[in-house]
Amino acid sequence: METMSKVPALTPEQIWRAADYVELVWHDQDTEEARARLEEFHQDGKELARLMGEFGALLLAGHLTAVPDEHADCESAYVMDKLVAVASRYLKRWCYSGGGAEVAFIAAGFLIEVMQEVDQVGQFLSDVRGDASRWPAAVAS
Repeated sequence: METMSKVPALTPEQIWRAADYVELVWHDQDTEEARARLEEFHQDGKELARLMGEFGALLLAGHLTAVPDEHADCESAYVMDKLVAVASRYLKRWCYSGGGAEVAFIAAGFLIEVMQEVDQVGQFLSDVRGDASRWPAAVAS
């Protein structure tokens, strides 16, 4: 039986684009340049929402809720794994629902809130960008 990887099939470029979008949403859009850049992202609508669903699943599973190896067999790790699965599934379902840019913006806000609860948003985005550049091409196929 073939099993599917938990890592979403995103290219490094898609991950960097999603991280750029989250970072833009995270910062205030006080300048005309920032508002124009946000509007440029929002032109992709449904595509952007789907990207945020996949990126959110990646963040939740691989960065925000990682369980240390020494606790992998604990009951709390099992519960965390199930919570991540449910949150990821719900986020992806919601982002694939056809809501477009508004859904992408809200999904980015959700991910920012989760990152802020755990650590620094900027550090997570930097880590994700770095991980994407080290992944083999087979992950993104």
